Formats: sequence, C-alpha cells, structure tokens
Amino acid sequence: MTLALVVVLLLALLAVGLPVAFALGIAGSIGLVFFGGTDLLTGILATAPASAVGSYEFMTIPMFLLMAEFMVASRISDSLFMAIAAWVGRLPGGLGVATALTGAAFGAISGSSTAAAATLSKSSIPSMIAQGYEPRFAKGIVAISGTLAMLIPPSVALIFYGLLSGTSVAKLLVAGIIPGALVTLVIVFTIWLLLWREPSRAGESRAYSWKEKIDSIKVAGPFCALFLLVTGLIYLGIATPVESSALGALGALVFTVTSGRMTRKVFLSAVSRACATSAMIGLIVICAQMFGYFITMTEATQRLVDFVGSSGVSPYTVLAFLVVLYLMLGCFLDQLSILILTIPIVLPLVVKLGFDPVWFGILVILLAEVGMVTPPVGLNVFVVAKSTNTPVGEVFAGVWPHVVAHVLLIIVLILFPQIILWLPSGMNQ
Repeated sequence: MTLALVVVLLLALLAVGLPVAFALGIAGSIGLVFFGGTDLLTGILATAPASAVGSYEFMTIPMFLLMAEFMVASRISDSLFMAIAAWVGRLPGGLGVATALTGAAFGAISGSSTAAAATLSKSSIPSMIAQGYEPRFAKGIVAISGTLAMLIPPSVALIFYGLLSGTSVAKLLVAGIIPGALVTLVIVFTIWLLLWREPSRAGESRAYSWKEKIDSIKVAGPFCALFLLVTGLIYLGIATPVESSALGALGALVFTVTSGRMTRKVFLSAVSRACATSAMIGLIVICAQMFGYFITMTEATQRLVDFVGSSGVSPYTVLAFLVVLYLMLGCFLDQLSILILTIPIVLPLVVKLGFDPVWFGILVILLAEVGMVTPPVGLNVFVVAKSTNTPVGEVFAGVWPHVVAHVLLIIVLILFPQIILWLPSGMNQ
C-alpha cells in the first residue's frame, strides 16, 4: 500500500511540472519516513549524495559535456552539414541523407538529442526547403535524426543507464556504435522509400565539385579524429571511459583554440554550461538513489522477480510487455525520467529472465528514441517546431514513417541480440 501511495505521489508531482529530481527526492523521502522514521531518512541523506556521485565513472558526464560545449563553440556543426552534403548530395534525397549523417556525427560530439535537433533545424531545414523539399518531409527527417545523439557514443543516456544499473559504461558506449549505424541507415532507407513512392517530396539533387569535396575533408577531419580518439581508446582497452572523456575534452579544447574561436568569454561560458548540466544530472542521480533505497526496502523488485519466475510466462512475452510499456512511457516522459523510474525495478527481472543488461540498455535507449518523436510529448518534435515556427502537427506528420521503421529495427535487434553484443564482446578489458 505504501509503495502504491508513494508512486502515485511521484507521478502527481511530475504531472504538475516539478523537476524530476525534486519529485524523486520528495517521494523517496516520504516513503523512507514511512518505513523507518526520520532517523532512517537522515542516515541515508548523510551518505547517499557521496555514494551517488562519488563513483569514478560519473566523471565521464562532465568531461563529455565539456567536450560537447567546446565543439559547439568551435562552430564545427555549422559547416558539418554542408561538408557531408558535398559527398552525398548527388544521391536521391541527398540533403536528407546528409541530415541523417550529420545527426549521427553531431551525436558523436554532443550526446544531447534536443541540442542536435535544434542545431539541425537551423543548418539543414533551410537548405532542404530551398532545394524544393516538402516542409513536413524535411522537418520529420531533422526530428528523427536528432535522436541519434542518444545512442551514438558518447551518449549521456547510456552513461546514465550504466550508473543506475551498475553495467560497464565502456561496454555500453561501444555497444551503441553498431545500433547507431543501423539506425542511421534505417533513416536513410526510409527517406529513399518515401521518395520512391512520391519523388515530389524532394527537389533535384545537386552535384558538388571535387574541390568542394576535398575542402569538406578539412571540416570533417578533426571531428573524425576526436571520435576515434574517444571511442577507439575505450574499445582497445588503452583508456577507461573517464580517461577517454578527459582526452576528448582536451582535444575539443585544442581544436577550438586552433580554429581561432576560443576567447575568455567562450571558455567560461562553455565551462559554466557544462558544470550546470553536470550538477543537474548529479542531483537527479542522488534523488534517484534515494528513491531506489525506498524501492529496495519495499522488496517490490524481488516480489516481481519471484512472481514472474513462478508464473511460467515466456521471457519473450515479458519482454514484449516491457517494450510496449517503454513505448507508452516515451509518449509522456523524457528518457532520463524513464530510466530512473524503471531500471531499478525492471533490470533485475530482465537479468533473471536471462537477457544481457548491456543489450537491454541499448534496447531501452532505442525505445526512448522513439519516445522523443511520438505524441503528445515528443521533445524533438517540439524543438523542431519551435525552431522553424511551424505547427507541431506538421512535424509529427513528417516523422511517423520513421517511427514505424524504428520499431521494425527494434524487433530485429530483439530477435538477433548478437548484433548489439558482438562489438563489446571483442573489447580488450
């Protein structure tokens, strides 16, 4: 009964717009008082903050955020789209394909899907509209391409999942590479399928000269080097995620300085934003751990595991239910809230059923990607709509074919988990 009341309280606090960290903290604190009084609550408050954010791997978050801030300050994202377009511009829907590839590239330096969607809205939509693309078609491509930042390393969502679940952050980051590439290809093939059915959605493709292609390498080169530095060192076992994130931040700083765009104001602004976001995530982790203590004391997770184990239900039936649950939650909550509310309860059950926690983490992030573009709370859709001053419904109309394609890919990854697990299984750790 206490569990039900506290969960209802948490959902009510979230419904009235209270930040997720405070909602978790308040609901968890009340639940702990019910179980052990104020002495239990004060004891946990004295130890939870240090244990929650004192982990070594938590340092990957501020370092990767700082790397992203420096790369944004260098304005590489402004020219990355045109650099990629120079190589794929002649393909059918060339600018749409370039948008998908730029979304993947931006994700490799950002990790924020909303930031990726906002950046792509400014750089690629005007170019696509000018070349004769149907507006809702172009905006749908941008909305779905922005979600790639959640999966392509360094992904803050994957790191957050690792911290909540105790799963190896290094393996999660490496595991995101192949699914991230597959999602990018799915977006590209969806664009081509839509154009095959209705060629008028896009204008004539443009050819680029070899000089423009060679010049584009100067833009993409530093970005590729930074991505290989961060992810390659983790995969080879030369550096931990924390060390790689620090090297990535240093590399981004050097690139921004050599680009001539680094000033004292830019540096302080980048550090300030990275610190503010890190503090916000840290507060969420602390409050999530407090709520987790309450869930542990109720023994709800163990009872759920025992119930499913004794019911004789097929593991894939349970998994199908969880997939539907995550798709429904994605319609109302952001990805971090979904992870906080579900992972402490769901993951022990998933592991008990014999599924790999790294594989499940990638699956959850993919489902959260779909939630970023589904109504009524598709954050990426609202970002694109606001950036382009267009109705939200028009963006939703343009993105739904990509949602269907994503769901089909998720089914494939469920049926063939080795697609996700193959790359991390070969890591030198």
